[in-house]
Amino acid sequence: MSTAWSIAPEPVDSAAASALWRAYYTEVSDRWYLKETGRPTDPGELERGIAADTGDNLREPDGVLLVARYGGEPAGTAGVRRLDATTCELKRVFLLPRLRGRGGSGLLMDAAERAARAFGARRLVLDTRLDLIEARTLYVKRGFAEIPAYNSGPYQEIWYGKELTDVSTG
Repeated sequence: MSTAWSIAPEPVDSAAASALWRAYYTEVSDRWYLKETGRPTDPGELERGIAADTGDNLREPDGVLLVARYGGEPAGTAGVRRLDATTCELKRVFLLPRLRGRGGSGLLMDAAERAARAFGARRLVLDTRLDLIEARTLYVKRGFAEIPAYNSGPYQEIWYGKELTDVSTG
């Protein structure tokens, strides 16, 4: 791992994790609202959305939130939660825009895959929106392929999955 980057589990309600969740949610919410309505998210609605997803599903024993730091500064997150004995779900993959392009996304994805394997997963799945092109590009680059929907909701538009190989075999 680059010496500038460090990645470690952190409570979802830590100051760093909370600030990164706010940045993530604001970015994806504003992107959706700008596309659909031509305006950013209403501040009250933004606060309700941030508060509504506590991240409790990323707490032990069946979840983990990984926080990436760049030069010690909180820079991004990736969450992993167990869905069943062999499948984990990837959540909250995010890097601050000013720190993108410095290798952090690959390191976060590697750490997330290790976390999924530690839960006993042989498969990692995720859902996302079609307009999150950068994220979708990252997932495909990392070996994820489109799969049938495994959940539903107002913002899930495309689903991806990846078989996890044993690290010792590649």
